[in-house]
Amino acid sequence: MAKTKLVYIWSLRNAAADKAGQFIAYKGEQRYMKSPLEYLVEALNETELGDAYELVTVIYDDDEGSERDRDKVGEYGFSCRPDGQWIYPAQLEVQGKLVNSLLRAVPSTYRRMALDAPERRAAKSAWEARLMDKLLTVGAELVVLDGLLVILDELVRPGAAFERKIVNIHPGITRIASPYERRGACATLDALYGARGLKVSDWNTMQTRPVPVVDMTGASFHYVDNGIDSGEVIADVLGTRIDPQDTILELRWNNFNHSLFPALYQGLAQMAGIRDRQQ
Repeated sequence: MAKTKLVYIWSLRNAAADKAGQFIAYKGEQRYMKSPLEYLVEALNETELGDAYELVTVIYDDDEGSERDRDKVGEYGFSCRPDGQWIYPAQLEVQGKLVNSLLRAVPSTYRRMALDAPERRAAKSAWEARLMDKLLTVGAELVVLDGLLVILDELVRPGAAFERKIVNIHPGITRIASPYERRGACATLDALYGARGLKVSDWNTMQTRPVPVVDMTGASFHYVDNGIDSGEVIADVLGTRIDPQDTILELRWNNFNHSLFPALYQGLAQMAGIRDRQQ
């Protein structure tokens, strides 16, 4: 049986913010911050997922010509260097191939433009066209987004070539009716404030208001549509207890290991018809 060709898309600047591939301070100890990509590679190498999927390309959208992106990526840079730090072990292999050999850049250069620039919409459309061309070239059948810091539009519209072929792993519960719902780029920080009995009402000023304490969070694996984390949920896991004294990285580590990795596995397993077994 032929394997489904899988493409992984992320933003290096998001992985850099997580200190992916490094040891972080955790409650007076040091713990390794494994990225979702490194977890996925291990799952493809060691579990039934590897019988169902072949990882063919890893795409990042970071713009090496952007000073802002260079600053956010920092010491990681835009590729693995022999003497530098990287987001996963330099010799990491997936199904017999070096992960580094699968890396491809499709820079979202339109982000250099002001949000209200009249030419920005056309530039974003051109970027999505380049991204679609790359996906078609490698024969992508399923695309996993992880920490992609842009919103897809044309690729996932009803009737588009990749409608219901692009999924996202999100570090929060996205079901709108859930009392644990946390959508958007600030989902982890939102959850941490919630465990402290606070809700951020303005992310620009960080103004807060008191709310009932919610001390759990999780992760969702869902289809990507034109909204923000609003697509149909395929699998979600509510498995992360929040300590109000957590740092953002401590909570990220917990949520990755207790909710996001299991949701990623369960979602891909369900799509492949593999009996659900939490990893």
